[in-house]
Order: sequence, then C-alpha cells, then structure tokens
Amino acid sequence: MIKILVDCFGGDHCPEAPVEGALRALKANPELHIGLLGDESVLKAQLEGKDYDASRIEIIHAPEVIGCDEKPTDVVRLKRDSSMMKGIILLRDNDDVAALVSIGSTGALVTGALVRLGRIPGVIRPAFCPLLPSMDGGLVGICDSGANVEVTSAHLRQFAIMASLYMENVYGVKSPRVALLNVGLEAEKGDAVRQEAYPLLRQTEGLNFVGNMESRDLLSGKYDVVVADGFSGNVLVKTTEGTALELLKKIKKDIYSCSLYKMGALLMKRMFKEEKEFMNYQNYGGSVLLGTSKVVVKGHGSSNAVAVEKCIEQAYRMEVSGLSAQIEKEIAKYEHYED
Repeated sequence: MIKILVDCFGGDHCPEAPVEGALRALKANPELHIGLLGDESVLKAQLEGKDYDASRIEIIHAPEVIGCDEKPTDVVRLKRDSSMMKGIILLRDNDDVAALVSIGSTGALVTGALVRLGRIPGVIRPAFCPLLPSMDGGLVGICDSGANVEVTSAHLRQFAIMASLYMENVYGVKSPRVALLNVGLEAEKGDAVRQEAYPLLRQTEGLNFVGNMESRDLLSGKYDVVVADGFSGNVLVKTTEGTALELLKKIKKDIYSCSLYKMGALLMKRMFKEEKEFMNYQNYGGSVLLGTSKVVVKGHGSSNAVAVEKCIEQAYRMEVSGLSAQIEKEIAKYEHYED
C-alpha cells in the first residue's frame, strides 16, 4: 500500500476538487492509501454521502489556510498547521508516507519543500516538470517551468538528467530526446548560459541530446524533454496552454456564427470532443518537483477533480518507479558543480 497526502486547501476549487479527485484515485488504484489534509469538519462534510473505502482514507486536521498573497518564507515559519506545511512535515518525518500532492501556492510549496524536505544528494536545485501532449500522441516534459528563474549551465544539465530519467522510468519513453529551449536551432544561438549548456548537454553520458528547440516546435512530437530556465519554461507552458484554450473558444464561436457551420459541426461532434480532451491540460496532471528527497506534485491552482486524480497518479508512478534513487545515481557522475 502506498500512502499519498493530498493538500485540500489553496486552489480555486478547494476542497471539492481535491476530495473528489482523491476518491476517484482510490477507486482506480487499490494500492493507494490517501490522507486528506485540511479542516477536519469541512472535509468530513465533503465526504458525507460519498461511496469510498473508508479503510484507505484518513483526514489529517490542518486548520490554517495559505493565501496566494502570503510570502513563502513567512508561510514556512509561521503556518506549520496549514494543510500544505503539515503535509510537507509529515512527508519528511514518516517513512510510510510516499508523496504530497498540492494545488496551493507554488512559492510556498517550493520553499517548504526545500527548507523542510530537502534535496536528493547531489541535486543543486529541484525543478518543476509538467507534461503536455504532443502531436504524435506522446508526451513532452518541460523542465524547469517555474522553480528557478535564474540558472547556470550546470543547473540545466541537471534538469536534463532528471527529466530524462523521469520520462524513461515513469512513462516508459526509451532514450528520451532532450532539447534545449533557445531562440534558434544553431549550436551558437542564445545567451551565455545557453551557449555553455549546449556542449555540456552534448557531452553528458547517457543523455540523448538532440540540440536546440524553438518554442513553436514544443508539441511537434520531435522531443520528449525540453530543458529551460524556470522563467522561460513557465512562459512556454502557459502560452501553449492558453493558446489551445483560446483556439477552442474561437472554433466554438465560429461554429455558432453560421447555420452551415452548425450542421457540419454536428457531423464532426465526436472529433471536436476528442480534440477538446486532447488540448485540455487538466487531463495531464501537474508538475512534479524533480530533485526533492521525496515525491512532490504541484497541480494547477484551477485543477478540477480529474486533474487532481492525475496528479495522484503521477505521484504513485514516481514512487513505484524508484526515480529518486536513479536521479541520485546519475547526478553523482557530475558532482563538481558550482551553485
């Protein structure tokens, strides 16, 4: 049995989405045990009348809530009874707890994980790695996407190693194709950090580095991992997600603008539904925080129950894959980094 904690407060649809997502995950996976973190009375009310295996779920009382405008350092020091901080501490102190899933404050989660949980030996900085669907039916991971705004070439190499191992061990991608996000395909493109990172990535043993990638090719299916600093990676992910959502809105608006289009849409209803599901980021879970000593998954603040379920699935898959041990082993080959 694998125990995963779910932070039930802090997102746009809390506590309904985390609770419903946890129950969906329990039904889908008999190997799960879930701890719900939050105000006990509120969570009990959410569970009332639901059909679930009570022996595999527990409520952990955490009455404090973290606001999105609170300083992460203040949260870590002063809000130990918040659902997120209590989850991080329980994850750190209990061997039987495998992972934490949260859709709360990103800054608080990263700071709490670094200060209270710690890193895998050898990892300089943990990094977020969300997944997006590619046009060939696969997935592409973007690492980093928000944890580290400023990076060095050594950081980028570690991101590449961790994300490559993640895609291979958790999602079964053989020899993942790794690209460096840049302003052009040529090796000499980019700023000093990217120019230093390119040969480092090319020389990294066991890494299938295929060169630079321009942002327009993110979903092309040519790449399995894209390496970036947290600022660029975050902009890349959110721009891609936002473009997909706005495109769907425009298609819907155009269909309703003309009777002929409506008739055609009826014939293509199934296809439109499939495309909508394909482009819906809620179906791909959240961002795993690669490099922390135990598994942490950060979902979108707007996550619905399906997205939370997918985050829990990600956490489970990371734990059973033994990814942390693989990362420690590979990172140890390059231990002369400077932060």
